[in-house]
Amino acid sequence: MKIATNELLKELKLSTFVSNFEAMEKKANRGNWSYERFLKELVFCELDHRKEMKTARLLKQSKIPPQYTFETLDQKLLTTKVRKAFNSLLKGEFVHEASNVLAFGLPGRGKSHLLGALGRELILRYNTSVYFTPTFKMVEKLLIAKKDYDLENALKRLDKFDIIILDDIGYVQQSRDEMEVLFTLLADRYERRSVMISSNLVFSKWDQIFKDPMTTMAAVDRLVHHSTILEFTNESIRAKEASSRK
Repeated sequence: MKIATNELLKELKLSTFVSNFEAMEKKANRGNWSYERFLKELVFCELDHRKEMKTARLLKQSKIPPQYTFETLDQKLLTTKVRKAFNSLLKGEFVHEASNVLAFGLPGRGKSHLLGALGRELILRYNTSVYFTPTFKMVEKLLIAKKDYDLENALKRLDKFDIIILDDIGYVQQSRDEMEVLFTLLADRYERRSVMISSNLVFSKWDQIFKDPMTTMAAVDRLVHHSTILEFTNESIRAKEASSRK
């Protein structure tokens, strides 16, 4: 009978039921559990396992660099305002509101680390789907999709992510075609999905990215309309770490 039960559970793809069945059955007999409690305990095991598997899958597909974690983010090096905003963003409410997070500051200030750590924590805490990518790589993918007449499908595939993190947008000096696909992505996600962006360029210099003043204004308006803006005015963290090593 046990073999038959295991086979049935395998057929239903209840792998954790199978691996925990005998041990849980012994525990139930010793504790004189009701059938309902026995079933509930097995279900809890199955749900916990599935949540762990989903979290592992989301972390893998997020492409967040492994060094960008909450534990390795030294918040003491950040300004008080950025720390407070970061702790508020960890609640994840901005994701449900399809709001954006925009991080500005000179290189080495911890922008990428903070956004990556925030994305990772949202996965761990709420199973939020996140995709981290250098902006130039995203632009390359979208440009290839456009040339293959597949841009609409590419945007649909990206739409499965609650958050897209575009890292170092300020380093991208785009051609008109590249600028257009980046703007298309931002416009497509406007008021539907969240975007997190790090940049070493303030908005007044974004014409270096989008070239055309009207397109620049339209892109900035969409991003700022629902957003949290983080200004990294602290010292260079990388320079400080290098100095301490010396």
